[in-house]
Amino acid sequence: MKSLKLSVSLVFLVLFQLGLSAQEPEAEKPAIIPQPAEIEWKEDFFTLQERTVVCFNSGAEAPAAWLQRLLKNTYTQSYTMKGENCNGFSLNLDPNLEETLGKEGYNLDISSSVVSLEAASEAGLFYGIQTLRQMFPAEIENEKVSEEIKLPQVAITDSPKYEWRGSMLDIARSFFGPDYIKKHLDRMAFYKLNRLHLHLTDDQGWRIEIKQKPKLTELGSKGAVKGGRAGYLTQEEYKEIQEYAAARNIVIVPEIDMPGHIYSALMAYPELNCEEFANIEPRLATPPQLFHEYTVGWSKLCLDKPEIYDFVATVLGEMAEITTGDYLHIGGDEIEDERYKEFVVKADSIVRGLGKVSIGWEEVTQAQVDSTLISQRWTGKTKSIVNTRVIESICSSFYFDHANIPGQEFTNNWCQERGVSLKDTYNFKSKNPNTIGVEAPVWTEMVLSNEAADDRFWPRTIAMAEVGWSEDENKDYKNFINRLGEHGLRLDLLDVHYFRTPEVDWNSDRNKGVFSEFMPESRW
Repeated sequence: MKSLKLSVSLVFLVLFQLGLSAQEPEAEKPAIIPQPAEIEWKEDFFTLQERTVVCFNSGAEAPAAWLQRLLKNTYTQSYTMKGENCNGFSLNLDPNLEETLGKEGYNLDISSSVVSLEAASEAGLFYGIQTLRQMFPAEIENEKVSEEIKLPQVAITDSPKYEWRGSMLDIARSFFGPDYIKKHLDRMAFYKLNRLHLHLTDDQGWRIEIKQKPKLTELGSKGAVKGGRAGYLTQEEYKEIQEYAAARNIVIVPEIDMPGHIYSALMAYPELNCEEFANIEPRLATPPQLFHEYTVGWSKLCLDKPEIYDFVATVLGEMAEITTGDYLHIGGDEIEDERYKEFVVKADSIVRGLGKVSIGWEEVTQAQVDSTLISQRWTGKTKSIVNTRVIESICSSFYFDHANIPGQEFTNNWCQERGVSLKDTYNFKSKNPNTIGVEAPVWTEMVLSNEAADDRFWPRTIAMAEVGWSEDENKDYKNFINRLGEHGLRLDLLDVHYFRTPEVDWNSDRNKGVFSEFMPESRW
């Protein structure tokens, strides 16, 4: 009899607890990507009031404006004021925090009455705001949220693993203009990426205005792969893109690929060729023909002609003059020539003489380039003779022109026949102590539209963002794809035509984004 009473009591206890659970379900924690270094969720909430203040100290004006832009899409009436320790939102820029947080880290603390954010730089505050943004309803991305917003109380201390967290867009084979580039910058910023590498020149097209060499765009910009788009960026457009990027703490890295991959220049200025076009082999096109095919690695400057260095100095000189970032990428891949090493050393010297840092594809480290050069590894097979800093772009993990899943149509597969999966990207680990970061390229010989570019970039770029930001011990693939699934609706509302990776349980059924007239005003 005693055991029966005990069993009945246990049943009532279980039912009582189930009833409590039904009445008060535990709130789901926001899906933060990249995974923060340290995060401690608490039980209560910060409730956004109908009127709130964003206070900031000296130097934090720009981040305060970004936060106000976010709050503008809510029901609150917010205003900014200079000050510290206000109720509401408090931004504090303190350079002394660099010792503990680095240049891009931040502390975010949400209590019942204050959302407090501190960092050593504007970039750190900006990244803290991106984390905060992911705690708001997804609808905030393109419409005004009128329902009550509750932010979970939390303490986050966060900083990136790598200083270089990059994305690369090839606009040479098929042209992508300022509008798409700006959209891509917005999306990069949301996931705390900080370098956009633009591949500006290749056999198919020359995409940047060089005023001292006008034929490069008058003639060389007319080409593209079959079905692709021709065009070029004016210098004013390029400067505007840099300014737009800088406001989002992103540096533009321009690439002028040489001495190979350069038919568009050889066509515009035939004097850069050897006699009888001996530098073009196989002869897939000769001036004044344009080149519309996919083949690479068949053209090069005539390295026997000393005058080619006048051309190189002129082009790199103008690029240095209009580039606000520290870097000029000189390409240097897929070429065989007995004077190749001599060329690379001279090109690197020209870049350094212009006050910039050289970047080259890994083949350039076969030459005795300066140790300040940064090597971008894509095969990992080059035997380097110099010790340089390294950007990891290994094709089996980061070449996003390859298929998202095996068999995806109209994608490359030369590096890895099955493609480059989300997991391939996420599980990348560098063993090189000289690694400064990661970067994922999208080559565009088979990427002919904005939608196709989105499909290749996203969501794999999100996985790469976590590789670049989060320490290995904080990463877990199963946990990542769970968090990623919670970003589906937000990506839809940001008008991202992302590939719906089958293993991810996306929280939205929509394949295409949702445009709203409110969206341009809220663009990040």
